Amino acid sequence: MTHPHDSLRDQLLDAFVSHLRAERGLSPNTIAAYRTDLAQLALFFHGQNDWSRVAPQDLDRYASSLRKQAYAPSSIARKLAAIRSFFRFLVEEAVVDTTPADHLRPPRAGRPLPHVLGEEEVVALLEAAEAGPGPEGVRDRAMLELTYAAGLRVSEVVGPQGLGLAGLSLDGGWVRVLGKGSKERLVPLYPGIVDRLRAYLRDARPVLAARAKRGRAGPPALFPNARGRAMTRQGYWLVLKRCAARAGITTHLSPHTLRHSFATHLLRGGAPLRHVQELLGHASIATTQIYTHLDDTQVREAYAGAHPRA
Repeated sequence: MTHPHDSLRDQLLDAFVSHLRAERGLSPNTIAAYRTDLAQLALFFHGQNDWSRVAPQDLDRYASSLRKQAYAPSSIARKLAAIRSFFRFLVEEAVVDTTPADHLRPPRAGRPLPHVLGEEEVVALLEAAEAGPGPEGVRDRAMLELTYAAGLRVSEVVGPQGLGLAGLSLDGGWVRVLGKGSKERLVPLYPGIVDRLRAYLRDARPVLAARAKRGRAGPPALFPNARGRAMTRQGYWLVLKRCAARAGITTHLSPHTLRHSFATHLLRGGAPLRHVQELLGHASIATTQIYTHLDDTQVREAYAGAHPRA
C-alpha cells in the first residue's frame, strides 16, 4: 500500500525535475542522473518523505557513505550538487525553511593515484621475479620485494641516490634511505626480506658485480645490472614490466605502485597514520593522507583516537 507521504515525495521530485528542465536548461542525461541521485538519497534515509527533518549531520553521514562505497570523485561531486540544488528548490517552494545542504562541497580533485596491488598480486609479482633465469632472477626478487617491504621510491633503490651496500644493516634489520631533499630515514625490514637479501648478497650479487669492466667501479650499488654497473631507473622499469607480464598482471604498473601498496596494506592492517608517514618519509601528514586514500573523516578519526585531549 502506498503511503500518502510517498506520493508527496514523488511530486516534489517531479516538480524539481520540471524546474531543472524549464529553468536550468540541463541536459536530459544530467536531469535523469539528478533524479536517480535523489532517489538514492531517499533510500539512504529509509524512503525519506519529510525533507524538513533532514539535518546537516544527516547529509554528512550520507556523503561519508558515498566515499566508503568508492564512488569516483566526479560521481560524488554530481550527487552532492544534486542535493544542494534540490534543497535550494525546496526553500524557494517554501517546503523547508532552510537548506541543510549548503555546506556540502565536492571532493577536491587530486592527482591520480597509482594502482594498488592486492596482497595476492604482490606475491604473484615476486614469484614471477624469482622465476627469472640466473643471478638476475635472484636480484629482481630481492629488489622488488625490498621496494615493497620498505615502501621505497624507485630513486631510493637505484640510480645516483640509490641504495648501496653501506645502507643496509641486516643484523639490525633496517635500511638507511636517502629520500627527497637528501633527507635520511631508517626503515625497518621484516625477517623474510632480511633473509632474502642475505642470500642475494651471498649468491647473486658477486656474480653480477664481477661483470663490471675494470676502471668503472663506482659507489657499490646494491643492485647492479647485467653488466655489473649500477642499475638505472629505466632498468628498474624494464625489470618490473617484465615481471608483471610474467605474473599475468595486465593493469598499469609502475615502481610507485609498490610504494603505494606498501602504505595501503599497512593502514589496512591497523598501522597508525603517523607511523606510515614516517616510514614513507613524508614531511607532512597531508601528503600521506592523499597517498593512502584517506578522506578527511578518517584523518579526524585517527586524530581523535590518538590525541589525549580529543
